[in-house]
Amino acid sequence: MTASPDALVPAIRNSPGTFAPAMAIVDNLASDTVVRLRSAAGAAFFHTSPQAIATAVNKPQSFFHLHLISDATGETLLAAGRAVSAQYVNARAIEHIYPLIRTEKQLLRVFEEIEEEPGIVLYTVVDTGLAQMIDRKAAAMGLPYVSVLEPVLTVFQSYLGTPAGRRVGAQHVLDAQYFRRIEALNFTMEHDDGQLTEDLDEADVVLIGISRTSKTPTSIYLANRGIKTANIPIVLNVPLPDSLYSAARPLVVGLIATAERISQVRQHRVLGATSGYDSQDYIDRASITEELAYARKLCTLHGWPTIDVSRRSIEETAAAIVALRGKTR
Repeated sequence: MTASPDALVPAIRNSPGTFAPAMAIVDNLASDTVVRLRSAAGAAFFHTSPQAIATAVNKPQSFFHLHLISDATGETLLAAGRAVSAQYVNARAIEHIYPLIRTEKQLLRVFEEIEEEPGIVLYTVVDTGLAQMIDRKAAAMGLPYVSVLEPVLTVFQSYLGTPAGRRVGAQHVLDAQYFRRIEALNFTMEHDDGQLTEDLDEADVVLIGISRTSKTPTSIYLANRGIKTANIPIVLNVPLPDSLYSAARPLVVGLIATAERISQVRQHRVLGATSGYDSQDYIDRASITEELAYARKLCTLHGWPTIDVSRRSIEETAAAIVALRGKTR
């Protein structure tokens, strides 16, 4: 199926009683997808950037519909769907997300939507009755369908010798781990960009690096996994706080990138700067190279590991940091 540019920017349906989340432009998704978020009652749409639309105009693009049905938030399902969609570079998935589907009535409305735009059906529903209903409905419509969690549950049940509890949204309970994540997020926000350096020894990880090396987003991603993270900017010939050198508990990691990559990112930042801002040194590659050399020298001197983020996503950088934590414990 080939979609026209108009298919990328559908009208927003927002009648009384329908689901209407805040609108946003979604750029550079991991799976490079067009997102359409639906509830059982209505729909709202997210679309790609104008560049993506221009691509569709210049070169017809293949699309397919991907229906994601979840009895919880749908995060697990969305991650699985995007991980697979990313493997198909010549086709884009139009994602239809149906979260919090817990009754037959809701499910019937979902399949009314699916019938309008048929495609692959993925679901994470722990109620066996609803799961069987999804299987029957999808099969009757001749659509491929997969229970994403069921194969994993089967393996666990076989190995542990006991059936799953099948609790809806069990991973989202307000337990000690949840509150550790909240505490980590609070700590990370308070210790962003070199703030409150007096108590760095309470951090699990401290990220250092010159401007535009993704310190803040990586810190927040780690915090969401319960890892207290501080980040400190490296400025040429400006000493780092003494508390960093004396901190014995945290893993200190230097984030670096190529001068070309940093210059490119900084140029985008300069475009939004106020008038009169002198950006010459900030985006000059020779100056950036000098900053990077200074950062590498500091890390080498103190034995701090470095990670090149030039071609890494935030998730990949965070995964590398988690792996380093495992090795240093």
